[in-house]
Amino acid sequence: MEKWNVEMVTNRGLVREINEDAAVIIDDVLIVADGMGGYSAGEVASRLLVEAVTRALPPVPDAEKGTERLTAAIAAANESILEESKAHADYSGMGTTVVLLEHAGDSLYWAHVGDSRLYRLRDGQLRRITRDHSLVADLVEQGSITEAEARVHPKRNLLTRAVGVEEKVVPETGRLSSRKGDIYLLCSDGLTNMIDDERIRDVLLTKENGKAAALCELALEAGGQDNITVITAEVNEAHAS
Repeated sequence: MEKWNVEMVTNRGLVREINEDAAVIIDDVLIVADGMGGYSAGEVASRLLVEAVTRALPPVPDAEKGTERLTAAIAAANESILEESKAHADYSGMGTTVVLLEHAGDSLYWAHVGDSRLYRLRDGQLRRITRDHSLVADLVEQGSITEAEARVHPKRNLLTRAVGVEEKVVPETGRLSSRKGDIYLLCSDGLTNMIDDERIRDVLLTKENGKAAALCELALEAGGQDNITVITAEVNEAHAS
């Protein structure tokens, strides 16, 4: 039996000329990246990240060193993007977010930088695992604005941390227990800036198949202001704890 049932959708949206998001599903690893840095440069940064992380992660995960491996993979991606930025003037200043999830044994390891997100639906409750590295996230934590105001704030795209922008990047990482029936969601902010967590929860709870496509469609119906990338993964191993 497969460890999880995975669905993935990525869409240019209704406003952007190109899709600067990148996503990949490779066996036990799920990755979403949202590039930035001007026309075409964001697309390059997200692609380089996916390629570098894929190369850096071993085919057989070591369950004892989950977060260390993910941190090293993101560091390799950071170096790759910086090198490309220095080699091509058109790419100067480009960078990307990343959120990745790896299934290893009975555990799930995650890492993220930026404002792409990881959620878990368990027992009907939706929990956001990651914390956005952004100006508006800081303002929400300070109580200066609400979550609803953050989604339409004029500086909502201003990140405080990204891959490929500085010589060193520090991702946030963590480990989660794996339980049969859990549903994990990885997404770019093209989804979460368009629809709130309650609507995301409703789709994950009620849609038996096509969850990723349904979420993308809701973001498009809400205006599709940005690229939209969604990966959903439902744990289905009978032995998962």
